[in-house]
Amino acid sequence: MSAHHFSPPRLSLRFFPIWRRHMLVWRKVAATSIIGHIADPMIYLLGLGYGLGSLLPEMGGTSYMVFLAAGTICYSTMNSASFEALYSGFARMHEQRTWEAIMNTPVTLDDIVLAEILWAASKSLMSGVAVLIVAVLLGLTHSALSLWLIPLALLVGLCFAALGLVMTALAPSYDFFMYYFTLVVTPMMLLCGVFFPVAQLPPFWQAAAQALPLTHAVDIARPLMSGAVPPGLWLHIAVLLAYALTGFYVSLVLFRRRLSK
Repeated sequence: MSAHHFSPPRLSLRFFPIWRRHMLVWRKVAATSIIGHIADPMIYLLGLGYGLGSLLPEMGGTSYMVFLAAGTICYSTMNSASFEALYSGFARMHEQRTWEAIMNTPVTLDDIVLAEILWAASKSLMSGVAVLIVAVLLGLTHSALSLWLIPLALLVGLCFAALGLVMTALAPSYDFFMYYFTLVVTPMMLLCGVFFPVAQLPPFWQAAAQALPLTHAVDIARPLMSGAVPPGLWLHIAVLLAYALTGFYVSLVLFRRRLSK
């Protein structure tokens, strides 16, 4: 790698037309896209919520349905951002060569990568808000504090979009993404308190879970669903921001190297 690959990001407002371009393309398939992204979390929320909820009177000091809803919002946001950054991002970068066409205009790679992260986060925000709306309709939250789950969903989307683009920059083909979902996304879903408290894990796995971004997202979301201010709020936000910024910079360095060959 050359020194140019590691230079700080050079950003401008030129990212916005790229974000808008992705939005206009998505609008053509919006209905099927929305259904696809909310069906999976709804199955978990309703299936496990009513199924296990009938066997578990409460968990973490609240009903299991409320407990699961908070985790599902974070899981849904993570999943949506990851899919967009991985599969759609790879298609635009490698298969369709959309990035190559855009870079023939006065737009830099830095703007393109930022637009990809922001667009993936925007789509994931829709998924998180959709699950939140269902939770409200089911009467799982009545607190105005739960509205803070909306900016949280955006932050979680930024975090996992940035991490997903790191994998996209490394991927030789679509098959590569199965490793990421199998070895990273699924373990996080199981370890980070989505379905059961992290405190139930052995000490080693508790420590591992605390290093993962989804744990910090869930630790913010669950108190908000119950109408409480999350303890350690700023630490959790700082961890999510650190993952997002680091993922953005690392993905940018890797894209610079890949596209300069």
